[in-house]
Amino acid sequence: MAITSLVSFLLSLLLILVQAKGRNDSTCLKSFSCGNFTNLSFPFSLSAQPECGILSMSGCDDKPFPKIRLLPGRDWYYALQQHDSSVWLGDQKLKTTLTQHKCQAFNKNFSLPNSPSISFNMININNFIKCSSTQKKNDRFAGYNMYNGCEGFSIYYKLTRDDDKNIEAHNLPTNCSLIKLPIHANDGDLFNRLGPEFLVEWKLSDDCSECHYDGGRCQTDKTNKFYCHKDVAEVSKLTAGISKRGYLRKIWFFAATGASLFTVGLLVLLFCFRNKVLWYKYIRFWGSKVEDHRNIEEFLKNYGSYAPKRYNYTEIKRITSRFKNKLGQGGFGTVYRGSLGNGSQVAVKVLNELKGSGEDFINEVASISRTSHVNIVSLVGFCFECRKRALVYEFMPNGSLEKFIYKERSDTVRQLGWPTLYKIALGIARGLEYLHRGCTTRILHFDIKPHNILLDEDFCPKISDFGLAKLCMKNESIVSMLGARGTIGYIAPEIVCRNLGGVSHKSDAYSYGMMVLEMVGGRKNVDAGADRTSEIYFPHWLYQRIELDEDLQLVGIMNEEENECARKMVIASLWCIQTDPSNRPSMSKVVEMLEGKLDSLQIPPKPYLYSPSRIEVDSSIIELTTTTTLIE
Repeated sequence: MAITSLVSFLLSLLLILVQAKGRNDSTCLKSFSCGNFTNLSFPFSLSAQPECGILSMSGCDDKPFPKIRLLPGRDWYYALQQHDSSVWLGDQKLKTTLTQHKCQAFNKNFSLPNSPSISFNMININNFIKCSSTQKKNDRFAGYNMYNGCEGFSIYYKLTRDDDKNIEAHNLPTNCSLIKLPIHANDGDLFNRLGPEFLVEWKLSDDCSECHYDGGRCQTDKTNKFYCHKDVAEVSKLTAGISKRGYLRKIWFFAATGASLFTVGLLVLLFCFRNKVLWYKYIRFWGSKVEDHRNIEEFLKNYGSYAPKRYNYTEIKRITSRFKNKLGQGGFGTVYRGSLGNGSQVAVKVLNELKGSGEDFINEVASISRTSHVNIVSLVGFCFECRKRALVYEFMPNGSLEKFIYKERSDTVRQLGWPTLYKIALGIARGLEYLHRGCTTRILHFDIKPHNILLDEDFCPKISDFGLAKLCMKNESIVSMLGARGTIGYIAPEIVCRNLGGVSHKSDAYSYGMMVLEMVGGRKNVDAGADRTSEIYFPHWLYQRIELDEDLQLVGIMNEEENECARKMVIASLWCIQTDPSNRPSMSKVVEMLEGKLDSLQIPPKPYLYSPSRIEVDSSIIELTTTTTLIE
């Protein structure tokens, strides 16, 4: 009875304080929703109240994507997805012209003037030079690609986004102009490279931030200078409220302290009697499931029409013929072969109901939905129905790479010939290059290994299983991680031991290098059954032979061309598994190394400081030896 009274008193007191604290006669909303965007606050405002913010929202009933205008008098765009200080926008007119390959697309120019209240930064915007057809290609455009499929003008551009960012319009010929357009991909023709979506980051000026938190409104005069507008009535309210704040703070402090002590005491009691209180387990289990459900639904709502097709569980059972044809099973769940209504073959991964949280599921859908590349597996659809979760992929007839590289037919014949191995290694490198640089948001995979590389009927490799992936901004070189992720034997050393360097896209390069070395050797990198101690750790053995320019003694090499492919794969991989991340190449450089001449490749430094001995490699620690070796 006493506990019930205490709880009632605390809740009542907190309600009174919240009402007193939240009371505000201002016409500006503290937070509002618009379409699928919720909990919007300054600098956002509704278009009916432009004085209340800077970024105006309209069309809030037009789900899933309302419209947004970044500055007064500027164009309206569709708001696709909002983050803390950035928002993905879409241009419908540009989308139409790009889809139809119309040259009117080059009449657009995405540039934003900075206001004294707020500054903008467009992330995936690239420079293009538009010149009239009378302009002849000269040295100024050396290294540029030219598109002349439009009547009256030509377009000059670079293949990569990082090139030519500092070009200035006044340095161009008189019949040329600089235009800025969003980039969607790094391959294909010019229209396929462009896209209607772009990411805008914003930052409030110090003056505007101070003005807003003091109760004012950020304004710009006719000369484009900043001033802070404060209503006289609001100033009076703030002045009158100062004397009350000390009293309210005291009440708030005592109430918060009492509530905190009560909560801690209750948790302690529950913890002490957790084995006897049955409903504690149900609260813990169902609480986490409700949170997972909320997170996933929120993601799907924000993704709108950009999310892949959603199936219900009845459809999943029909597609798989009631789970008749099982392809494989692992800790994540079971994979079944299925068939869609149009006859297309698919692989359906049904996730374990009671294993893990919703984070892996969200990662998988969010990551693959952003990709479109020949070396990335396509996500056809997904199922999320209560605790039933499934992912529907395109079917890969040859399964995973794993089954082709660890079992040799004989001492002279491989399951996959060297031309095929080389094509697979190059395809995986191109897929990773795309994830790191080519798609709209940089994606770090963090679980590159043979099991996660699928092969189609032509042995074209496709990167799969994005459950551990991390999405980050293009300009982020180092990402933050709360814990290690990946598979023993392929984890980059900086993920386990952070003093070796920051975690970045170079961590995927390390996993790639370890995997390609296993492809080259047809064996695990650590082998306790090797004939000689020096061969226990395969990368060491290979490095010694490369360093001394000796024959690699690899199975199945039939001619000089295959020997050159094998040596390029080995050298590129040894660069990738350098202990220091800064010494590893980017995946773009790896592609360049594999496609280039063997004579142009430099021998890398020895990757490791320590070579494991046979005594240390026993059956209980064989998988851990790689990680231990890298952090000595």
